[in-house]
Amino acid sequence: MSATGERPLRADALRNRGQILDAAARSFSKCGLEATLEGIAKDAGVGIGTLYRHFPTREALIEAAYRSELAAVCDAASELLAKLPPAEALRAWMDRFIDYMSRKMGMADALRAVIASGADPYAQSRDLLVGAITPILEAGAAAGDLRSDITADDVLISLSGVGLAAADRREQADRLLNLLIDGMRYGA
Repeated sequence: MSATGERPLRADALRNRGQILDAAARSFSKCGLEATLEGIAKDAGVGIGTLYRHFPTREALIEAAYRSELAAVCDAASELLAKLPPAEALRAWMDRFIDYMSRKMGMADALRAVIASGADPYAQSRDLLVGAITPILEAGAAAGDLRSDITADDVLISLSGVGLAAADRREQADRLLNLLIDGMRYGA
């Protein structure tokens, strides 16, 4: 039993939960509130009862799908830093962030429904993102690859601007990300 008194999920239940969250993120991002729970269950390869066992309400599923997307982009930061030099890890993470932001924008109506129900899916988002990107920036500054006067908040605001301005134009977003990373290297 865990500290909360709940038993940990079996491997198959964890796999089902992950498949449901992936399918939900895709579906809510593509269809917004028009996404059906039955369609999500089918896409995940599970029955509707399995979906409801994990997520008793539509809002719970939307919030969990968003938080799963957030966790994936945050976890990617340390994984990329372990494999790549800091500046390259940052550039690769920027791509992941733009993908995350694109899915989040697609889920906007669904997330508004969650907020209307009284939940706050964004409560810890900024802190988690700052915590994810700060080690990359610190490693880049220590290596002399990135400017030391750039904060995680600066990067997130810049990436948000790129994501909003070039949401449907990935080629342009890539050029803007390259420009941003060049500016972060200049004077390092």
